Amino acid sequence: MQEISTKPYFMRAIYEWCTDNGFTPYMAVKVNHAARVPMEFVRNGEIVLNISFGATSGLKMDNDAVAFKARFGGVSRDIYVPVENVLAVYASENGQGMAFEVDLTETETSPEAEASVPEIGKPALGLAAVTSKPTAVETPVLAAEEKKSEKKSEKPSLKIIK
Repeated sequence: MQEISTKPYFMRAIYEWCTDNGFTPYMAVKVNHAARVPMEFVRNGEIVLNISFGATSGLKMDNDAVAFKARFGGVSRDIYVPVENVLAVYASENGQGMAFEVDLTETETSPEAEASVPEIGKPALGLAAVTSKPTAVETPVLAAEEKKSEKKSEKPSLKIIK
């Protein structure tokens, strides 16, 4: 039997910690053909989503994906993000949370899928990194790239947890 990844469990734990402490949980996502997000808000192949109770409807975080409805520019959208695409879950107020290693090279096999995905640089985060597949040695910390086009109040700030 294949071992289930710890990543979705950590994602749910950070989400719960944020809500228990009155923080706003955000989720940074690496966008590819498998993620259904509003493409007009994607920057550098990534998007940051507010996943708080007040910003979402029908939020479901299971072992395979995060799915919910949210309004973007007043229009309701269905959002679907595979767990493999999640870069980080953190509190917007203080940047505390967890970043994850994202390697989507195995899932992108067709040239058409690769052509439709924007070029994405490897992010560098200041949080604990978690691999989605168990390995003998954990990888160094990763982080979401700072987005120059976002407003200062919308920029996620992540801080190292020791």
